Amino acid sequence: MTSRTDEALGYEQARDELIEVVRRLETGGTTLEESLALWERGEELAKVCRRWLDGARARLDAALAGEGEEASEESGDSSSDTGTDTGTE
Repeated sequence: MTSRTDEALGYEQARDELIEVVRRLETGGTTLEESLALWERGEELAKVCRRWLDGARARLDAALAGEGEEASEESGDSSSDTGTDTGTE
């Protein structure tokens, strides 16, 4: 489960702590119990980072979709004017 403190972590904070957890696991020298606790903490931090990245992707997708709709509306208005002029000739 993600704690309330994890929910308050920014992406960079969670990423930096995750890097430290990975470094400690790779270095070794910890007991099995400490390694398991580090692994579990790393999993939680990875989830925090994933939520931030998923949220950023959703915002980017929404912004890009909004730009696409505006562009098609603008091109749709000008093409409909051209279509009526051409149809009368």
